[in-house]
Amino acid sequence: MPMNMVYRITLLIALSLPAGVLMGQSKIGRQPVLGHRSAPLLTVDGLQFKDLNRNGRLDVYEDWRQTPEARADDLLRQMSVEDMAGTMLHGTLPVVGGPFPDLGIGGSGYDFKKTRQLIENGRITTLHTRYNGDAFALAEGSNKLQEIGESTRLGIPLIISTDPRNSFQYTAGASVDAGQFSQWPETTGLAAIGDASLVRKFGDVVRREYEAVGVRESLSPQADLATEPRWARSNGTFGEDAQVARTLVEAYVEGLQDGEGGLNNRSVISVVKHWVGYGAQKDGLDSHNYYGRYSAVTDETLHYHITPFLGAFDAHVGAVMPTYSILKNISLNGKSVEPVGAGMSKELIDGLLRGKYHFSGVVLSDWAITEDCDELCQRGMPAGQRPSPGHVGMPWGVEALSKEDRFAKTVNAGVDQIGGTNDSIDLLAAIKDGKISKDRIREATRRILIQKFQIGLFENPYVNAEQARVTVGNPEFVRQGEDAQKSATVLLQNKNQTLPLGPKSKVYLVGINPAAATAHGFEVVDSPDKADVAIIRAATPYEVLHPGYFFGVRQHEGRLSFQAGDPAYDALLKCGKTPVVLTVSLDRPAVLTGVVEKTSALLANFGISDNSLFDVLSGKATPEGKLPFELPSSMADVASQRSDHPHDSPYPLFPYGFGLHY
Repeated sequence: MPMNMVYRITLLIALSLPAGVLMGQSKIGRQPVLGHRSAPLLTVDGLQFKDLNRNGRLDVYEDWRQTPEARADDLLRQMSVEDMAGTMLHGTLPVVGGPFPDLGIGGSGYDFKKTRQLIENGRITTLHTRYNGDAFALAEGSNKLQEIGESTRLGIPLIISTDPRNSFQYTAGASVDAGQFSQWPETTGLAAIGDASLVRKFGDVVRREYEAVGVRESLSPQADLATEPRWARSNGTFGEDAQVARTLVEAYVEGLQDGEGGLNNRSVISVVKHWVGYGAQKDGLDSHNYYGRYSAVTDETLHYHITPFLGAFDAHVGAVMPTYSILKNISLNGKSVEPVGAGMSKELIDGLLRGKYHFSGVVLSDWAITEDCDELCQRGMPAGQRPSPGHVGMPWGVEALSKEDRFAKTVNAGVDQIGGTNDSIDLLAAIKDGKISKDRIREATRRILIQKFQIGLFENPYVNAEQARVTVGNPEFVRQGEDAQKSATVLLQNKNQTLPLGPKSKVYLVGINPAAATAHGFEVVDSPDKADVAIIRAATPYEVLHPGYFFGVRQHEGRLSFQAGDPAYDALLKCGKTPVVLTVSLDRPAVLTGVVEKTSALLANFGISDNSLFDVLSGKATPEGKLPFELPSSMADVASQRSDHPHDSPYPLFPYGFGLHY
């Protein structure tokens, strides 16, 4: 048998084995595989252990037979305040080249020189990657990073995290281009299918692909509810229905963490976000930006927006990320909540999240909440000047505080780890000045360390880069993603049974690769008057209302309705009497009133490739999705809705749950 065939068979067997067979299970004393580079091995009682601190003896934290809690306590005793402060930072991996190298965007690979300084000098052991190289490069990069971590005084392994990578929409700071990873519809599309078992399978595929490249934490899922149609982050949610979202959030976390019992050595830590009320943004303006810093959630609707998080708690989610937003219209225990971003709100974290809902995992802040937001951050760059990340900070409600005091307020509110921060100088100053107690620092660090032990990083943080090539984007994962793309499609209109298309139809295409049509047996023509049908791919309309802001210029805001000047709409008007099939990508709930009468068939998608689209158009696959949110009739109706209420469009053109079939 050829060696490459032996390798593939061995890999498939390995992927199907329980975690304990591959990694060992300390609860029954089975020897785990020890991945190591510079740390020597110790042999005790016929078993092997890594001597991470190189003192020649077996410490409790090096002993995989001990509980994660006991190991964390022992390691804490050996850590300095500087070590603990570094552990409490969730840094960003810099890259070489690219538009924003220190933010890790683009680039040709990790900048290991800068990263070594973060790990060795900054003591940072959790780092976020936005690098979208191929699977082999990601895996090799992860291994080099872990080698640096292993070479430090205590040999603490790294947690490498990522934003979502397995869908279509890419927005810097919110998601990463899929690249070689399997590509599924946005989570709104999974909500359109509404099958918890499929979402669990999706989470499991994500887990396998991330684990293969050394990524062990995912900043997902979004448990936010898409109750405000204009909001730019709707595509990352499970729609506007709280109970549906609760069920699907729970399934997602179970898939990502490898079961419902919490973290184990096959888990990718799930960070559910954004606690709480982020989907109810006032006027749909996003709180990455100073002008959008307020949520419109109220006492009346707060529990509704909490409901999806309950599914994450039921699945023992590892971490929670608070929202940037200020919840200025709510009260807890009869008192108004302080008007600060949720990441600095003691009432929302220590009081509500930990107190009422008994969350005991890690609270990770969203990025840059301790940074300054200067005048250009607040007012936007002057016309003609490109916004830069140098003027980005989200310290909402505490803009006037010093960085040191922001760190103190954040940690004392209950945040264990501060996101997007590569320098602990202000955190250390707050500790030195007595603004944060040593007990609080130890508590936060302990929570982070326990999770590293739970997922097996201290035994083997390394991955097989050749195996990553086989696992990431393997044909079965790709097929499952493509099937989900098709199933998520919602048929909104089908006059005269326009769909499915007849064989060998002549088609005029807009925004679609002709090769996909010809591969399905259709003839592509160069004008609509020669076609049996015109097929147009469109995005939900949007405006750039705030071009002077780093995130505002990247996010879809404002108008949801089609008008002259929109490329897809102009193409539609040029089709004359030729029947038109229009498919619209619903990253937000589009207003389709202006196109319904002009189209013969109307399909909503949540991210779909051209080939998968033609499977649906040809009848090879059928659209099975149901709308995960209402589609309003007009922008006037959108303006009349409550940002925090679901299902409240006065006269929806298409109601929640609508979907036809062939």
